[in-house]
Amino acid sequence: MLVEVRWHGRGGQGIVTVSRLLAYAALLDGKYVQAFPEFGPERRGAPVTGYTRISDEPITIHSHIYNPHVVVIVDPTLIGTVNMTLGLVKDGTIVANTEKDSTTLKQNLRAEKAKIFTVNATRIALDVLGRPIYNTAMLGALVKASPIVTLDSIDKVVKERFPGAVGEKNVAVIKRAYEEAEKVE
Repeated sequence: MLVEVRWHGRGGQGIVTVSRLLAYAALLDGKYVQAFPEFGPERRGAPVTGYTRISDEPITIHSHIYNPHVVVIVDPTLIGTVNMTLGLVKDGTIVANTEKDSTTLKQNLRAEKAKIFTVNATRIALDVLGRPIYNTAMLGALVKASPIVTLDSIDKVVKERFPGAVGEKNVAVIKRAYEEAEKVE
């Protein structure tokens, strides 16, 4: 089964890193993967899109992801300004970093039929890391919404990418986001 994930954030928020971390975790789980970014103007703060493909079979597609199964909204300021649900498959999944109530979020995303999961990744990152670096929190929320990789594999790749205390704190962020992510009804 092929699962395509599209990540939305801004330059400097670790969109490229988190899409690759998901791919590396899937590799540990024995899957085939692709991870790649798409940039607009290459500057901090500009909208950035990342892509991750995960499959049980070799992947022969070599294009952007036009019809994602999962959309992850890392930066909540993009909600309502960028059409992040464009091309989302029927009954697809949206994972959003937000404090908005579910009614407002559904209206802003124009995605009545999608499964929507929310988490306040910004607050979690500030609580645990002391900084607004919330890309790894969204990784935890994604695994809760769509268990396409195991938390054990995520734990391993994050500790490898960020050795020592930084990795341990990021794993704590991931686990807390996994626990706090909620499905919007």
